[in-house]
Amino acid sequence: MQFLKRFLPNAKDQREHDVVLYGKDGCHLCDEAKEMLETLQKHGNFRVREVDITSDPALFRRYEVRIPVIIIDNLVELEAPIHHADLQRALR
Repeated sequence: MQFLKRFLPNAKDQREHDVVLYGKDGCHLCDEAKEMLETLQKHGNFRVREVDITSDPALFRRYEVRIPVIIIDNLVELEAPIHHADLQRALR
């Protein structure tokens, strides 16, 4: 059983990731990124916080041409175009 536990950890053994999705309304790439996150969330251990870049001028300047931007655990940053495989890999 110990052998299996090393290779097939249960959800309690995995730490929860903190994921932030920067985007804005009317951005189809942001909608696609959100859908990818929702799909992966069914099998993963993470919570998502969405941030609308239009709510803060500094955020808007920083991310305006890069959205969607996904930041995982304040360590990994993915920006458009975001591919499902890259996002899945980053969440492992």
